[in-house]
Amino acid sequence: MAAVLAAGFFTLPAAAGEAGGFWGEQRRGANFFNKVETRARLDAAKNFGVDFVRLTFDKWRGERRDFLAGSLDVYAGLVPADLARLGRVLDAAAAAGVKVVLTPLGLPGARWVQLNGRRHDGRLWRDKVYWDQAAAYWRDIATAFKGHPALVAYNIVNEPVPENGYRLPEGDIAERDRWCAAAKGTARDLDAFYRHMVAAIRAVDATIPIVLDTGSFGQPAAVRCLTPIADDNLIYAVHLYAPYDFTSHENRGRFTYPGVVRAHGRAEYWDRERLAKHLSPFLEWAEAKDVPRSRLMVGEFGCVRWNKGCDAYLADVVSLVEEAGLHWAFYSFREDAWDGYDYELGTGSPKASVGAALQRREQPRGAERREALMGILRRVLAGRS
Repeated sequence: MAAVLAAGFFTLPAAAGEAGGFWGEQRRGANFFNKVETRARLDAAKNFGVDFVRLTFDKWRGERRDFLAGSLDVYAGLVPADLARLGRVLDAAAAAGVKVVLTPLGLPGARWVQLNGRRHDGRLWRDKVYWDQAAAYWRDIATAFKGHPALVAYNIVNEPVPENGYRLPEGDIAERDRWCAAAKGTARDLDAFYRHMVAAIRAVDATIPIVLDTGSFGQPAAVRCLTPIADDNLIYAVHLYAPYDFTSHENRGRFTYPGVVRAHGRAEYWDRERLAKHLSPFLEWAEAKDVPRSRLMVGEFGCVRWNKGCDAYLADVVSLVEEAGLHWAFYSFREDAWDGYDYELGTGSPKASVGAALQRREQPRGAERREALMGILRRVLAGRS
């Protein structure tokens, strides 16, 4: 802790139960997946009305190969200069009144694919030696930032994929259950992995809330591989991008929402009812396991803004999660690397001037600003009781 204080950021103790109490009511947030984090963006998010941001740091340029960890090949301790930089960002968030869910994209043995030459790094799910390295990594982070006033949760890892290489049909419950049973006790056992991570954090911080993403990039049906841990400060999270062939950049004008989307050799009509069906395994699991809605989150959702029907899609997802009473965070807020999910820019395709501005770490506004998409989120945030 002395090294942390010397680095120039504060770790004032939070009031007893403050972090856990934060999640006692429905919370709405945004994702911050930027190359450079700024106080201006934090202030803008606060003014927009979000309760929290899901903040990742993996894209930041660090002193060594991997920011903060130094090396995700062999973890040997936090990098002091990177730790200080992350601390200053958390300090800025606290000063701006923005709460943070700290969310790494990678862990030892599982470097994020976009920082790994577009190659999936599955070592974490093949060899438990990386489990121990990941536990040490989280124990060090939890020690460094214990009591920081900006922090309201640690998200163990974004979108884990222990299933990589196995073709699991999305939403096939029977096949999912077979996978869960086969993975039990192996390095692909996400439930056992999370128990190891939670124990590491709890060794130094008994109360900080911890977010656990489901497998298969956060699929709702993947929650069936998890058994609730006896800890009231755990939050279970899924991500909603289904149907991916519509929501993503790979759509390329082929599909509209609501409408028929063809994927994996099957055509289906996707609308609010179909989205609800996609989410249902998550809610059914929680009900069966007596996990309250206050411990459930949709940690990401969104659609590429120029995909036709993105506005209707956002409206339907927001209405579903609001109706269910889940915590949620849209993807994303003023991302500096790509503007596909920057809803303030409206439904138009990207322009060269916009791309140039983003490269300069600026955020284009003015004539580019549109309410067709961001207004959906703005109205929900402004209209809450």
